[in-house]
Amino acid sequence: MKIPHHLLPVPGASLKRLGLAASCLLVAASLFACTPSEGGTSAANNPSGSTGPKHKSDDPGDDGPLTPATQPPKATGNPLQGVKLWVDPNSNAMLRANSIRAKEPEKAAILDKIAKQPQALWLGEWNSNIYRTVEYNIEQAKAEGATAAFIAYNLPHRDCGQESAGGLKTADHYKHWIRRIAAATHNDKVIFILEPDAIGLLKKDNCLSEAEQTERLALIKDAVWVLRKNPNAIVYIDSGHAHWEPANVFAERLKPAGIEDANGFALNVSNYVTTEENTAFGKKISALVGGAHFIIDTSRNGAGSAADNAWCNPPGRKIGKPPTTETSDPLIDGYLWLKRPGESDGECNGGPKAGVFWIEQALEMAK
Repeated sequence: MKIPHHLLPVPGASLKRLGLAASCLLVAASLFACTPSEGGTSAANNPSGSTGPKHKSDDPGDDGPLTPATQPPKATGNPLQGVKLWVDPNSNAMLRANSIRAKEPEKAAILDKIAKQPQALWLGEWNSNIYRTVEYNIEQAKAEGATAAFIAYNLPHRDCGQESAGGLKTADHYKHWIRRIAAATHNDKVIFILEPDAIGLLKKDNCLSEAEQTERLALIKDAVWVLRKNPNAIVYIDSGHAHWEPANVFAERLKPAGIEDANGFALNVSNYVTTEENTAFGKKISALVGGAHFIIDTSRNGAGSAADNAWCNPPGRKIGKPPTTETSDPLIDGYLWLKRPGESDGECNGGPKAGVFWIEQALEMAK
């Protein structure tokens, strides 16, 4: 990303939070996953046919008729209260920790500080079968009495052609994709965070025309309505972080994006801004959008932002507050790990491609 305050996020992110590789090589003696787990193709993301779904498939596919979404009931209260967050056993951090545990137990123990925490799974064009990816991971979480969290990151013109460039080609492609995700939930409890950076990048560098900006906001609102057709789905819209645009700017963009119909908004996805700063920022936004609740990504903000607000692999960053739904603040539903620590922001400061697990960074963050 070229925006210095940009979280890329999560995941703020850029391809850093991304995971564009469509397949992964598991190096023989090592279980190190080369594909980023934010959108990678581990067993959890692309399960084999041998692990069949427990539901009869209602996958609407990519080319059927598009059914208009209907407005969901008004969301109230804290939907995360009492929710057990799911730990992905196939995350890159977990696979890497397990692969070195016998020979390098001290390093594995450090990686466990990341691997054993619940973290969101990123969804995008890298998922070969989005319906099965969502369905499978929800089933894995349910088997443990937990709830999976997903980040939808696939809007047309994603990241304005910068480090996380990609996304689906047209609005209709995106609508089909979201409807497949919604169908895969089977009304099970699930958490969604919609489109990191999408509203933060509006009117930035003139990367989107007025028509494209309007389309983007309409697509996010459509996604809110479609996903919340499941009465057990919890949906937050990404709203940048405290070092980006002023609160009133984000508030005005959240309104046409459907904040009134979502469960709230998300802050700091893939960024490093402190929880305290984002709390104050979030409360300003909330007051401007009818008292909406919010969540904060604390995965990498333990040391706060870099001095120059650098977003791409700034050195010296640390993991933050462990994920929890107990916040003691009536407006904050949870402190979640939305960006997966240890996955590169991009080829900068010595890092590999965006989304690839970088063990040196992971160890530095978790020590």
